[in-house]
Amino acid sequence: MEQVKSGQCIDQISTELTNLLISKGYGADAMLKYQRALSNIKSFMFKEGMYHYTEEVGEAYLAKRISSRKISKWSEKFHSMVVRRLNDVNVGIGYRLVVRNAIKPAPVPYDELLQEYLKYCSRQGNKERTIEKYCSFCKDFLCFLSEAGCTEPEDMNTSYICRAIIRFCNKDAFAAVRAFLAYLYTAGTLEYDFSGIIPKYSRSTKIPTTYTTEEIKRIESVVDRNTKTGKRDYAALLLATRLGMRSGDIVRLTFKSVDFAGNIISLSQEKTCQPLILPLLPDIQKAIEVYIKDARPNIESEYIFLSVKAPFNRMSTDTFARITNGYFLAAGINKSGKKHGPHSFRSSLASSMVNDNVPYEIVRRVLGHNNPNAIKHYAKIDIENLRNYAIDVPTPTGEFKSLLEGAGR
Repeated sequence: MEQVKSGQCIDQISTELTNLLISKGYGADAMLKYQRALSNIKSFMFKEGMYHYTEEVGEAYLAKRISSRKISKWSEKFHSMVVRRLNDVNVGIGYRLVVRNAIKPAPVPYDELLQEYLKYCSRQGNKERTIEKYCSFCKDFLCFLSEAGCTEPEDMNTSYICRAIIRFCNKDAFAAVRAFLAYLYTAGTLEYDFSGIIPKYSRSTKIPTTYTTEEIKRIESVVDRNTKTGKRDYAALLLATRLGMRSGDIVRLTFKSVDFAGNIISLSQEKTCQPLILPLLPDIQKAIEVYIKDARPNIESEYIFLSVKAPFNRMSTDTFARITNGYFLAAGINKSGKKHGPHSFRSSLASSMVNDNVPYEIVRRVLGHNNPNAIKHYAKIDIENLRNYAIDVPTPTGEFKSLLEGAGR
């Protein structure tokens, strides 16, 4: 292979990468894996007569490695990451935890309309996560329109719209597309308001998933609080089981939000942006203090709960969901046909409170619901009070009575 002359000496770039990873808090085990991978890259370059590292060299190394042996998915992914980090250092890019794929734009000329709509959603106060969902649904809708032959906004009609909307498998898209079409009409892009032809779809009402107090205690008890990971998990878990906090609020909990002297937790909810004040219960305060003192990585971060491995970023909601599922399994909880994520602790706490005759309004405030109508949700799990309104089974008569008595057998 002909050597590409641009790039840095592999020894120099390897040293820069090593120092960067050490500065991010990578431990001895992780650094050993990186050193082995870098040594393999150096050996490959030496055999091929290469002395300066470039992106092309990295691609050649990966291709050679895959073609010369059968490697595991993990090994392939890890070596690709090492090459990607070398590429970043080589061109002066700082440390990147993940590399996001480029977002594909909507078909021309629809993309400009979509971007204007997303800006409108932002001005209306929609959260970033909601806007991302709208973007995804509307982009798919515009792609379906284009594929159906409607390549210009002025060509849009009921036929094209119907042919596009029926291609959605996820009916949650209906509301997003309906709002998008209403916006296009209001903005003057469309001559007619086509939003009315989009079917209205609402999910079926389900009874919230709940677990008994005994089951919740079993889940808490299986956490190994002798390990650093266990100390972190236990503190985070208590915030969900004892206070009903959402996972998004737990992983984003900051030191400023916790008043250890005043025994208060005060925060702005991630989902609703509404303020929430909760009591810092003694067991929770002790668990958080133990984690901070004995297990939390000694780094500067406003967030309380961090990952257990370098570079010690804020714990993610995906991680919290994964460890919660693990403790359900470890506790032997029967979760067949039931949700078993962190959110199930909220409904379980609500169930426990209403069954203890705590007023619905108090439950609403504890769980941070801003809408007073949320109390209707709690009525579904108020089993003991619902029993008082059960209707007696009517006494069978006529042919049905004869059938029950065995007539005609």
